[in-house]
Amino acid sequence: MNKMMQALLASAALAAAVGPARAQDVPTLRVGWTIPAEEAKYLMMKHPELFPDLGKKYNIQWTQFQGTSPMVQAMRANVLDCSTMAPLSMAQGYIESGLKSYIVAQHVQEQQGYFSPYWAVKKDSPIKSAADLKGKVIGTNAYGSGVYFQMVLWLKQHGIDPEKDVKIVETGFPASADAIRSGRVDAGPLVQPFALLAEEKGDVRKLFALSEVQSPTVQIFEGCSQSYADANPEVVKAYARDLQSAMKKLLAEPKLAVEVAAEVTRAPAKLLGQYLFTEKDFAHAADMKPNLESIQKTIDMQYEAGFLAKPVKVSEFVREDIMAPVK
Repeated sequence: MNKMMQALLASAALAAAVGPARAQDVPTLRVGWTIPAEEAKYLMMKHPELFPDLGKKYNIQWTQFQGTSPMVQAMRANVLDCSTMAPLSMAQGYIESGLKSYIVAQHVQEQQGYFSPYWAVKKDSPIKSAADLKGKVIGTNAYGSGVYFQMVLWLKQHGIDPEKDVKIVETGFPASADAIRSGRVDAGPLVQPFALLAEEKGDVRKLFALSEVQSPTVQIFEGCSQSYADANPEVVKAYARDLQSAMKKLLAEPKLAVEVAAEVTRAPAKLLGQYLFTEKDFAHAADMKPNLESIQKTIDMQYEAGFLAKPVKVSEFVREDIMAPVK
């Protein structure tokens, strides 16, 4: 475990130790969150008064992380009970440490008619196809991320050896467009709101999108520890119901989504309002029902590509009475 992860876990543990006193008969759910695309959680964090069960049937201790992989590590260390997960991070947590979780609710997915992360090149670049990428430098948000592995799958599907034919470097999402413009990379990844900003400037163009690898694709979902959920099913049910309630409120009133996202992410509301909860955003399901078939397909593809040491069956991560939609 690296020093950064140790610091994150220590911070989370400290938050638990110094948090405000709560009634002993109200259980606390330790939840990890990150940015972006978790608007249902943002609403619960910023407006708990909208959720009658929150604070009465259960409390939430929120801890921020920088991605799904660190949150899965925190769950492995028993610092979190629930967190945001991606198909790959859930499967890796299980394979590497035996972490068993339940898929509780789906946050967002890529599907036809909505936004899909894509790789862009300079508008006047001679790169027109996958073959033109040979010998080039390709940017990624982070090595080992779900987006990274989907990009590698796209390269392999188009006859490009990601280890021999190209050089892959980390740029992160915020700096990706500048890396393309400056020539640091020949192609780089764009997600919202950075894709929107680059498109408005008009100096880059799309080369390929991850929807070409798989569509629909579940980007992130909520997962809870099986040991915690089996011991506290009513708490997890209440949490799932509140997530559903939050999503329905946001879909009915997109301005509310912009408000809470701006407060949490500190991004300009004017910018968020141009894409959040529109066709320029990921797709949101009102009932937050997980697309288990899509999650299984993603895991199967990643296993077949050698990213996972063994196959994983999604059915082992399902407990239907605590999975959205929960009545």
